Amino acid sequence: MRALRALGDGGVIARRNLIGLRRTPGALVTGIAQPILFVLILAFVFGGALGGDQYREFLIGGILAQTLTFNSSFTAVYLAKDLQSGLIDRFRALPMSRVGVILGRTVSDLATSAISVLVILVCGLAIGWRPTSGIGSILLTCALLMLFAFAVSWVGALIALTARSVEVAQSVGLLWLFPVCFVSGAFVSADMLPSALQAVARWNPVTAVATAAREGFGNSAPAGFVAPGGWPADHPALYATLCCIALIAVFAPLAVVRYRSIGRR
Repeated sequence: MRALRALGDGGVIARRNLIGLRRTPGALVTGIAQPILFVLILAFVFGGALGGDQYREFLIGGILAQTLTFNSSFTAVYLAKDLQSGLIDRFRALPMSRVGVILGRTVSDLATSAISVLVILVCGLAIGWRPTSGIGSILLTCALLMLFAFAVSWVGALIALTARSVEVAQSVGLLWLFPVCFVSGAFVSADMLPSALQAVARWNPVTAVATAAREGFGNSAPAGFVAPGGWPADHPALYATLCCIALIAVFAPLAVVRYRSIGRR
């Protein structure tokens, strides 16, 4: 019964957030403009030195993983905004599931992530990227990307509930993203990084998601790229799925506990 109640309340909150997003489409500007800028800059400014047209094929998987990781900052900022405005206090006064309030935020933010994925794929097609796998593989890859977006949004939720102000949530929500995204195999092979960072990059969930996306879309690395080794590189989709489950299993309970501790004050 509690699970059904949480799902029901989460659906109500998600619908409320989506209505707000529809009424303020300007909130999507960052989610649309940021991936386009990264695609164009990395493809045309650095792409020539990294493999040209082949690098553009390689790049899209990394851009997808990086953008979805960055989108967790939207969860952090908008949940902190609801806390700061007192809206969460009103929710807390109602007979609503504590899990449902946060679940509604994370589920509704999947809309932003879905739009970001669509924008990246269209932008990729415009610069010469092409998926070469079957439709089934493409759909499974998109499902994995959405699972990853949902998982990292719980990290953003915990940050918001800890920071409790928009300014702090925005700062902290971005601070951890850069090392996680760039010390990875998102934009180059993990084994091309300095030796001290290679192990971190190989086991980084961002690397797994980027590699799984490339594998799912049938894209290969440019000639001359060092092929990464290790179990995560050999089983990227499985490892990425396990990472998503682990992120949800760790950060969702922590976010709910933090929400309840705020409510007892």
